[in-house]
Amino acid sequence: MELTFGSAATKIIGSTGFSSLTLGDGTMILVACVLLYLAIWKKFEPLLLLPIGFGCLLANLPLSMMASTDSGGLLNFFYQGVKHEILPPLVFLGVGALTDFGPLLANPSTLLLGAAAQIGVYTTLVGAVFLGFDLKEASAIGIIGGADGPTSIFIASKLAPHLLAPIAVAAYSYMSLVPLIQPPIMRWLTTAEERKIKMEQLKPISQTVKIIFPIVVTIVCCLMLPGVTPLLGMLMLGNLFRESGVTARLHETAETHLINIVTILLALAVGSSMTADSFLRLETIKIIILGLLAFCMATAGGVIFAKIMSKLSGGKINPLIGSAGVSAVPMAARVSQRVGAEEDQTNFLLMHAMGPNVAGVIGSAVAAGVFISLFGDPTGGSTHAEVATNLISTMSASLK
Repeated sequence: MELTFGSAATKIIGSTGFSSLTLGDGTMILVACVLLYLAIWKKFEPLLLLPIGFGCLLANLPLSMMASTDSGGLLNFFYQGVKHEILPPLVFLGVGALTDFGPLLANPSTLLLGAAAQIGVYTTLVGAVFLGFDLKEASAIGIIGGADGPTSIFIASKLAPHLLAPIAVAAYSYMSLVPLIQPPIMRWLTTAEERKIKMEQLKPISQTVKIIFPIVVTIVCCLMLPGVTPLLGMLMLGNLFRESGVTARLHETAETHLINIVTILLALAVGSSMTADSFLRLETIKIIILGLLAFCMATAGGVIFAKIMSKLSGGKINPLIGSAGVSAVPMAARVSQRVGAEEDQTNFLLMHAMGPNVAGVIGSAVAAGVFISLFGDPTGGSTHAEVATNLISTMSASLK
């Protein structure tokens, strides 16, 4: 059959992505560009939002097949690392290698602040049920309040994979906005006198204690909540690489090359899930709103509990460090330092705030383990799930 110029031109045009570009594709490409703008020009979590945005861009280019499940698209292979719960635990391995639990061990009471900040997780779960999400979806949304991206991705892939894209974007976006969201809440809930409180210097912690800590936490927490083992186990293994003193090469690899590579793969995989079908829905708007509520409640919960501890200690604890109970390490601790320095430039709260900050990492992982145990697919755990379902349904119904 002879190929004329007109038919050749038509065939060429038909083979381009422009011929298959839909309104949904165009909207998601615009969303991708917004994420890239926030990452590059506004510097909002650029190490995460940039590859997420570019992954979204690649996945929504028509006929590129980058995220195709049928033809084995490249990004689909990356996504298998999320689907099969490989990439988030590897990120936690790197986070553990970067984390110093010394401030937490020097002042164990700050563990309570990390736990108090998880109120954002549980209140958001109730709010999500009130807005019509089921308990699995609500649990995945609630974890946004823990300010921990890998944990949010991990539990979303387990309990609500269809909501992975909006949950991940909300989690990482609000993490980047911690310096904007937290200070007004911190100032509103504290007095100038409270913000000026100076805390005693932390006592040094022996290397032996630092080595024993990750081992004990792994045994106790993972026996109590087996579902959290992939995250918490890898976090503590990375920390053991750091503190043992005998695995310098593994420690260096985990805290640099490994976490960098895995972050790229994880962010691209999350971005590839941001297609028009999964993202352009009313649920996405609800999740963005609930994510903001989660962060605000987590910050408020930590600060209010720190105020209580300050009163009980006779004014020895600065309530500002309670806001660091969210696990945006070390950004939230730096915010505590900055707000405190605004009242008194000689007040150094950073190391004190690192205690609740790293406690928040453990707290959000434990919260994820609780949700997986209650609302996942446990063997023989249906009784607990039914009790929790009835309790939360009753609470949401009373709010209505």
